Amino acid sequence: MNDKKQAEFIPFHAINEFMRSDYRLIVIRNALLALPKLDRGLSAPIDRLTKKLVRVPGFRNSVKAPASVKAVAMVKPFEKSPKLVAAILAAWAESKSELRQQIHDILIAREWKILPIEADRTKLPGFLTHWPAEDDFEVLYTAYTEAYPDDDASIDDMSLMVVWLAGRLPIDKISKDEIPEPETPEEESET
Repeated sequence: MNDKKQAEFIPFHAINEFMRSDYRLIVIRNALLALPKLDRGLSAPIDRLTKKLVRVPGFRNSVKAPASVKAVAMVKPFEKSPKLVAAILAAWAESKSELRQQIHDILIAREWKILPIEADRTKLPGFLTHWPAEDDFEVLYTAYTEAYPDDDASIDDMSLMVVWLAGRLPIDKISKDEIPEPETPEEESET
C-alpha cells in the first residue's frame, strides 16, 4: 500500500451535534415533503427505515402518515440512526439541486477534495473528520453570497449542503493540503 493518510469516519448521526433542533425538524420535513417528486431510489430507503424505526400515533404503517406529522416522529430515530440520516440528507440535497450545484462549484473553486456531485454518499461509512481550517462556515457563506447574490439560501442550508457534499464535519481542522482525496463509495450494482 502507499502511505496515504488513514481516513477517519464518524457515523452520519454525529451531525446532530452540529444541528439546532428546530433546523433538524425543518430538514426532515423538507426531505419528506420532497419525496413524491424524487426518484424512487431516494424514497425507498426512507420508507423502509420509517417502517422500521418511526412510530406515528394513530398509524399502523408510519409511512402512510402525513409528512409534517411523520417528521416530528422521525426526530428521535434521526438522532440515533446513521442510515436514516444518510437517506434523509440524500433526499434533502436532491430536492435542493440548484443549491447543491452551486455549493459543489464553490467547493471545487476553493480546491476542496470532494466526491463527484453524482456520487452516492449514503454508501459511505459516515462523515470524515478532517476539515479545511481555512474555510469555516462564515467564509463559505460569504463566498456563496458573493457568487450568487440573487439566491437566498440560509447559512444553515448552505452549511448542511457543504457538509453533505464534502462528506465532512468540522472536527479536526487542518490545512487543505493535508486532506487526502476522498474515495468513491462502492456501488451495489453497475449496469
